[in-house]
Amino acid sequence: MAAVLTGCGLSGDSDDVTLRLVAADYGDSSANSSKKYWDKLVEAYEKDHPGVTVDVTVYSWNEVDAKVKAMVDAGKAPDMAQIGAYADYAAADQLYKVSDVLSIPVEADFVSQLANAGEVRGVQYGMPFASSTRLLFYNKTLFAKAGLTPPTTWAELAEDAKALKDEGVKYPYALPLGSEEAQAETLQWLLSGGGGYTQTVSAYSIDSTENIETFDWLKDDLVGKGLTGPVAPDKLNRAAAFAAFAAGDVGMLNGHPSLMKAAASKGVKFGMVPMPGVAGPTKVSMGVADWMTAFKQNGHAEQVGDFLDYVYSEKNVLDFSREYDLLPVTNSASQVMGAAKEDADLKPFLDQLPLSETYPVGRTSWAKVSAEIKKRIGQAVTASGDPAAVLGELQTTATTLDVGSGG
Repeated sequence: MAAVLTGCGLSGDSDDVTLRLVAADYGDSSANSSKKYWDKLVEAYEKDHPGVTVDVTVYSWNEVDAKVKAMVDAGKAPDMAQIGAYADYAAADQLYKVSDVLSIPVEADFVSQLANAGEVRGVQYGMPFASSTRLLFYNKTLFAKAGLTPPTTWAELAEDAKALKDEGVKYPYALPLGSEEAQAETLQWLLSGGGGYTQTVSAYSIDSTENIETFDWLKDDLVGKGLTGPVAPDKLNRAAAFAAFAAGDVGMLNGHPSLMKAAASKGVKFGMVPMPGVAGPTKVSMGVADWMTAFKQNGHAEQVGDFLDYVYSEKNVLDFSREYDLLPVTNSASQVMGAAKEDADLKPFLDQLPLSETYPVGRTSWAKVSAEIKKRIGQAVTASGDPAAVLGELQTTATTLDVGSGG
């Protein structure tokens, strides 16, 4: 009798599905771990979908990409992974196309710049999950003491930095070109100089005339004049620069939304303006997105799609964005946030999103190119550095990696 009952039980459960999701942790403590966000979302979803179980594992950003790679390499891919890069998996035909899983209204709701950044050779595989942009943060107290107004051009930024240095400010402009996140600071400056990593769709343009001129200016007019503080830019990491700003030791730096909370918690009064450019405020800001992916291995396209439609509902996108001071990746949630008083502090970043440019994440070579930029770009602004030579070497490396990986 027991065997018969067990057999019935198995038969009755034949349509039940367990979806496995690996996600990154955006929290900075156990109190606001992303696990809490996912637990709440999954509980609500499973309540209305009794045949579906969603098993979520959350890892820190330091290990989540490696954990997913190990799973895929072992032939045990999760159904979904929320990670930093997707192009390698797409190139290996391991991911569902976005159009294979999401409903048409949800797919169409993504902010267009982010949806486009999720494409490999014109087909979208990466679903943007969270995004942010950069603004120039400045310390209002230090600026008032020096009688300054926020800069709108490079020349004004250098003048302000000189005045701050004369007032004894430790880091007039903090320039983090250390190995932690040099690719971000670099791209913001390249864009402000009218360049970028890929000025054409088909190839890298790291050593373009505009990019060389940008790093020549940084080396000669900012770093060379002692305006970037006591830690050499090639040794200064982003986390240390943010901590110094929150401690009141930085006059200006590029920052993303999370810096607001850190600075406010230490009582630092700050303002935010678009990044200065050669002749005026930069028209293109740097945007960053993290990616949701759907792996084909387990064949749960329909169930994955239904769950992700729920994940990308207006309410859930807003809840996540507000919890972690990030920007919504959908138009519907962006419109709500843009009009809501409670989100007024994020509006300046939100305004930059339609004008933003992301890393070339659709290129399968980008992860390795980014790693090389992190290691080497800081050398361009050292006393003995040669921006044209460093950028030229990076261009050669990028081209070689691009050809080797098939783009």
